[in-house]
Amino acid sequence: MSLATIDLVILAIYAVAIFALAQWVSRDKGGEKKDSTDYFLASRSLPWWAIGASLIAANISAEQIIGMSGSGYVIGLAIASYEWMAALTLLIVGKFFLPIFLRNEIVTMPQFLQQRYGPSIRNVMAVFWLVLYVFVNITSILWLGSLAITAVTGVDQTAALIGLAVFGLAYQLWGGLKAVALTDAVQVVLLVAGGLIIAWITLGQIGGGDVLAGGTRLMTEFPEKFDMILSQDSPHYASLPGLSVLIGGMWIMNLSYWGFNQYIIQRALAAKSLDEAQKGVAFAAYLKLLMPLIVVLPGLAALVLAPDLDRPDAAYPTMMALLPVGLKGLVFAALVAAIIATLGSLVNSISTIFTLDLYAKVRKNMPQTHLVLVGRLAAVAAMVIGGMVAQPLLGNFDQAFQFIQDFTGFFTPAIVVIFILGLFWSRASEAGALTAAIGGVALSGVLWWLDREGIFTLPFMNRVGLVFLVALAAAVIVSLMSPPKAGTMQIKLDGVSYRTSTAFNIAGAGVIAFLIAVYALWW
Repeated sequence: MSLATIDLVILAIYAVAIFALAQWVSRDKGGEKKDSTDYFLASRSLPWWAIGASLIAANISAEQIIGMSGSGYVIGLAIASYEWMAALTLLIVGKFFLPIFLRNEIVTMPQFLQQRYGPSIRNVMAVFWLVLYVFVNITSILWLGSLAITAVTGVDQTAALIGLAVFGLAYQLWGGLKAVALTDAVQVVLLVAGGLIIAWITLGQIGGGDVLAGGTRLMTEFPEKFDMILSQDSPHYASLPGLSVLIGGMWIMNLSYWGFNQYIIQRALAAKSLDEAQKGVAFAAYLKLLMPLIVVLPGLAALVLAPDLDRPDAAYPTMMALLPVGLKGLVFAALVAAIIATLGSLVNSISTIFTLDLYAKVRKNMPQTHLVLVGRLAAVAAMVIGGMVAQPLLGNFDQAFQFIQDFTGFFTPAIVVIFILGLFWSRASEAGALTAAIGGVALSGVLWWLDREGIFTLPFMNRVGLVFLVALAAAVIVSLMSPPKAGTMQIKLDGVSYRTSTAFNIAGAGVIAFLIAVYALWW
């Protein structure tokens, strides 16, 4: 596949426009200099549409688009559970988590942990998130993104990786979160438009010009690809173990990602009000319902249009190759937009955690402009390190997405235990939280090793659920034996209300109705 001149022109227009827009929306007004609230939380002024769009733009990147299309090709529509169950998770985050976070003016997740438990757990988790974001998230996005660009354009992968790193850093470096969040609205429009174009054209080709006929043909010829709940005799049961996608480990993974993940939740923390934040997550929930059309359907279409692919992850680039000149450039720009938006969100959150949770605690009472400078330097360092280690870490992995899951799955259960108890159980102590953190990681490692050696096999999602239950029990027992010290609980719960607006409740009912319908239809 190659891009024609008009495709390259479209890509260049996108790059120039999004960079210019980022600088304009985050410009200093009236000669004022950005303080830490401006840079890290967009002056706490984000409207609902920017929050919702930015949540999705931060989430959808190369590993989702390329990886989930490949999973759609192999597994089928069942992989869409990651997207559809996330929609319901977002509503839970909006209704039950955000009221507490915003009431306490939380800026970072480690900050919440210190105010709830004490400084030790804050420092441990701050370092953990920095390591995870730099050595897992940034490296995987740069590596998979550069692979996708190389597959589409033929550009040397190292050059593609450097180009992504430089552009992803440059467009948000000056403006911080405001540059990321407000331009994400444009990025999401481009992402959705590009995905729907691929869906329309590929289904039309399958159906002989009739899109609906194309969808019907897929369901008729490949009915097994439309089973949403896989049975134990399915060859892909280990990836999506039956009812665990509805009542098991997927909930733990989703709650951790959407509720307690700094680079995701940070845009909701920057809302101008709780109501605005809740409208933003409801908007994001509906965008998640749409995502399978963009990230899964290309893989399903490839079953007919490219049945003999050498590797599943080639499904999305192969479907892109079917697009006419011009549209190919637009869809490729959408893919680049998804990568850049996620990179921008990641490096901004890295700079936020490093500056506010670590640096500012050591160098106290530093000027606001100094903290902003440190944040920018941290962002540059994170991107440079991520780019340098991407190939050594991921170059030998056949499935980089599996590397991400395995690594983050070590920590996900403990994170959910710590935050859920911290939010809703006043007896939870720092000793209990540290027990869950250390014990959860250790147990995950043991179960992973047993599975790798074939001694005790357990689907990844079930492993996450089991470790969560054990870590939860351990945290409760230790908290009862070693209750919290007086004065450590600094989270304010007075004035917190879980009542939501009529609009939010209607939106929630719509999401639930949609999920009931799709799972009943394709059970």
